[in-house]
Amino acid sequence: MKLIIAIVQDQDVPGLLDDLTEHEYRVTKLASTGGFLKAGNTTLLIGVEDEEVEDVIGIVEDNCKTREITTSLLTVSMPGDAYMPYPLEVKVGGATLFVIDVEKHIKI
Repeated sequence: MKLIIAIVQDQDVPGLLDDLTEHEYRVTKLASTGGFLKAGNTTLLIGVEDEEVEDVIGIVEDNCKTREITTSLLTVSMPGDAYMPYPLEVKVGGATLFVIDVEKHIKI
């Protein structure tokens, strides 16, 4: 058995959850926050049998697309100067997956 930890952007979650539950995968949803843009994201815990890992990865790939957004970072050129917004294009979305071996699974 494997535990898939999937970290996805909030806007990708509804479709992903629909597809996972449609394929009868059990999912635990945890709210989390990203470090780089301080944006909301969701961490999903998905327990699957070894042979189902690639199917789940495929479902995540179909639902979590990378896209570019423009955001502004605040910069300071000299001490005492005002903060100046600096536009920056960054890629967001997609997913980060961790696939972990499960030593023991107990359902009570």
